[in-house]
Amino acid sequence: MNLSLRTRRIVAIALLGLAVLVTLLGLLLMIAAGTEDAAIEGHTGRADADVVSVTAGRTLVRFHTPDGAEHLPSVGVLYPDQLEEGQVVRVEYDTRNPDLVRVQGRGATLTILPVLTTLLAVWAVVGAFVWWLRKPGPLHLRKLRPRRIAV
Repeated sequence: MNLSLRTRRIVAIALLGLAVLVTLLGLLLMIAAGTEDAAIEGHTGRADADVVSVTAGRTLVRFHTPDGAEHLPSVGVLYPDQLEEGQVVRVEYDTRNPDLVRVQGRGATLTILPVLTTLLAVWAVVGAFVWWLRKPGPLHLRKLRPRRIAV
């Protein structure tokens, strides 16, 4: 398959655009995690919570605030790794918005490694494709010619 120069350029630009978009989303994810942690740290409440449900998309916990109100945040708990149904965990929540809750001792720093690893993988794959697309020829094979020796 021999791609024209124009087609290769368009594909390379599209791949680079996709990589930039994924990078921006990763950075926004880290900023959002930091913002949510800052909100919790600014007005911290603590409680014991029962893990009600664990699915791939979210982990639900139920806890009571000092005023006696029961909370079951519909978006789930932040940083739910290694939680199981029926488990009791200590959580921290924003007293102004008890639906913003995280497992105690966990924070936004847990998002850094997965996001950076994902971005590294995306840029490695995109970089390899862009490098491959910049070379001419169907398989980028060149005939082997003996080098001329300058005399």
